[in-house]
Amino acid sequence: MITNVSLIHVYVNDIDEAKAFYTEKLGFTAMQDVTVGPDFRWCTISQPDHPELEIQLAVPGPPLDPEAADAVKRMMAKGILHGFGIATEDCRKTFDELVAKGVEYIQEPSDRPYGVEAVLRDNSGNWLVLVERHPYTEADFA
Repeated sequence: MITNVSLIHVYVNDIDEAKAFYTEKLGFTAMQDVTVGPDFRWCTISQPDHPELEIQLAVPGPPLDPEAADAVKRMMAKGILHGFGIATEDCRKTFDELVAKGVEYIQEPSDRPYGVEAVLRDNSGNWLVLVERHPYTEADFA
C-alpha cells in the first residue's frame, strides 16, 4: 500500500546555489548531500515540518542522456519548468516576506476560486506556486 509521496526532484543550474536559495530564502532544511561517483550528486531538502517529503536538487545530466539533458537545460533557460506548489496560511504576507528576501516573482497574489495564489521563481527559473487554500466547490469555477 502506498502511504505518501516521499521524493520529487527539481532541476537546477547549480546545486550549491539552489540549496542556499531554498534553505536561506524559503526556509527549507538541508537533508542529504552525497557525491555518488564522478558525475552524480544526491542533494535533498525538505520542509522542516514535513521531512517525509524530500526534494532532490539535480543538475540536468546523468542518468539523463546528453540529448535529454540539453532539452531540460533549454526549458530551464526559457523559464518554463514548473517546480512545485508551496502551501501557506497567508499568501499575501508570505509573498511580501519572500519578495523582501529577493525572491523573484511572476505573479502577485491573486484571488482564485480555490484560494489566493502567487507565482514565484527559484534561482534556476523554476516556477513555485504559493497557495493559500480556501474551501471551494465546482460551482466556484463557473
